[in-house]
Amino acid sequence: MKILFFNYEYPPLGAGAANATECILQEFVKIPDLELDLITSSIDENYHLVELGKKIKIHRLPIGKNAEKLHFQSQKDLLVYSWRAYIFSRKLVRDARKNKQSYDLTHSFFTVPCGFLSLLLRFEFGLPYVISLRGSDVPYYSDRFTFLYKLITPLIKFIWRRSSRVVSNSEGLRELAFRSSPKQKIEIIYNGIDTKQFFPKLENAAQARFVLTVGASRITDRKGINYLIEAVAKLVPKYPQIYLKLMGDGNAREKLEQFVKDSRLEKNVVFLGRIPHEDVLPYYQEASLFVFPSLNEGMSNAMLEALAVGLPLVSTNTGGASELVTDGENGFIIKFKDSQDIADKIEKLILDEELRKKMALVSRTLAEKMSWQSVAEKYFEVYKQVGKK
Repeated sequence: MKILFFNYEYPPLGAGAANATECILQEFVKIPDLELDLITSSIDENYHLVELGKKIKIHRLPIGKNAEKLHFQSQKDLLVYSWRAYIFSRKLVRDARKNKQSYDLTHSFFTVPCGFLSLLLRFEFGLPYVISLRGSDVPYYSDRFTFLYKLITPLIKFIWRRSSRVVSNSEGLRELAFRSSPKQKIEIIYNGIDTKQFFPKLENAAQARFVLTVGASRITDRKGINYLIEAVAKLVPKYPQIYLKLMGDGNAREKLEQFVKDSRLEKNVVFLGRIPHEDVLPYYQEASLFVFPSLNEGMSNAMLEALAVGLPLVSTNTGGASELVTDGENGFIIKFKDSQDIADKIEKLILDEELRKKMALVSRTLAEKMSWQSVAEKYFEVYKQVGKK
């Protein structure tokens, strides 16, 4: 089976969807009957070909990317990627047909821009396609795209209707998609977690401190980090041992750093910047809990990683949170945009070490039931079903 895969993000470019793609491809290498070409973006001005095993090829196309903004893709970035990926993919498809090694289907992470490429290839070459909903490609997901959603929602719905399968990574994201297209059939394949790569540290170095962590993600307004910083400001006078460590980068970082300075929290709030994915484990392991005040999300890879490390999770009820957090058992569900509620839930865990230990165990147990191998196998099954039609 031969697959053409689109995702404009791939590590070190991007965040959750990029990491998910990388993990899935690592598992696809183990499937002998699968050959795949991923078309993604380069972080410099050159084309790069990377091979995983003998049958997985990663084509990095130059899009004029600013290496200082690896977590943020501008509309210009997406437009340049779309054009170059379309030209490149048409050549791959034509060459494959000449060599009698035709692609069976295309698979796109994100409805736009990638799903639009799959749609064009279906019109031109008759290739069926699979769409994976990842978050911002679903109308109403991000305030940043409110105006754009009004313009492109009809196109998004059309891409879904012409697809062979639409797959969401969480129940919450599927429900959001149903707001735009109630009759659309959407199945769920959750993100996975590598419990061998992410695991608890027996002796928590943060016992003398109380370290809150926010995972390696984009620091944007949508993440709600300002409410978490406000919560820390409420708690520090009573609990000076609190430290908030923020992994990631994004367009909201500068104003949040100024907010921290204005609140005189420089000793308690640390911006770590972008941490390479292979280096994030120690930051999770030193933490006392994981806080995720996001205003909207799909299935957070960072939350899954925290789950595997055995951290209590304090999260808003967005995206995959309801699948990962059982209120009172392995963490707490917090209200949206409510710094006092965040502070109250954190205080409960500061005061009750036994509760933290109990929740940590439940988190790790849940993580052990999830794996990227299972995710890859489910997608491969989808490929086989679509390819037979």
